Amino acid sequence: MFSINDVPERIVALTEEPTEILYELGEEDRLVGISAYTERPPQASEDKPVVSAFIGGSVDKISALEPDLIIGFSDIQAELAHDLIKANLPVVIFNQRSVQEILDVIVTIGSIVGRREEAKQLVARYIERLEEAKAKTEAQSYRPKVYFEEWDDPKITSIQWVGELIEIAGGQNIFGDRSRGKNADDRFVDDDEIIEADPDIIAASWCGKPVDVDSIQSREGYDNITAIRNDEIHELDPAIILQPGPACLTDGLARLEEIIRC
Repeated sequence: MFSINDVPERIVALTEEPTEILYELGEEDRLVGISAYTERPPQASEDKPVVSAFIGGSVDKISALEPDLIIGFSDIQAELAHDLIKANLPVVIFNQRSVQEILDVIVTIGSIVGRREEAKQLVARYIERLEEAKAKTEAQSYRPKVYFEEWDDPKITSIQWVGELIEIAGGQNIFGDRSRGKNADDRFVDDDEIIEADPDIIAASWCGKPVDVDSIQSREGYDNITAIRNDEIHELDPAIILQPGPACLTDGLARLEEIIRC
């Protein structure tokens, strides 16, 4: 006996952003497993079983949930995706890197669960917020130079969506060309480059550990940087800026504006 199945009923999210998207669309009941790093929305970690970290996960745990769709993110999860596919599980990996790609993925996930129109309306609200921020930036007479640090050793500057949000929020991303690199090593920077660029603001979000502001201040030669002299080092919560989903378009953008427009 055959049937037409409209949408997946049992979804595992290997990263936070599909979880947040599904909650935003009112489709959280479809989620049967989530990532250990899920912070948004807070109730997700209370309601849903944890089945993966970011890089690895339990194929046995995920298989036991009998998912009809598993959603992951980026080449970093390639090995986990490989293992899940070998276990004959249905896997979709997105690789959104830009703000536009984030918006597109929201619509795609909405379409997958039969909520395309609702997803488009959600994205329209995010676009309205982005355009409001851009309008403020266009009216600014001065745009401070911003260095965003995603990791400290080796030093990695902002991924593309973060670099774009810095520009939208009123700053100049000093490594804009580097931010467009698809791989982490495309975004490596060194102290000499940072010192020479002389950022007005240093924003940092180290995925997996707190930012050590004292260690940044004490780096050799950094006492010549305007941001250091003016005590303009700011930490951002990874949950609101390093997740390519609703978080960075809302709270992440707001935090960048707070830092840059003050």
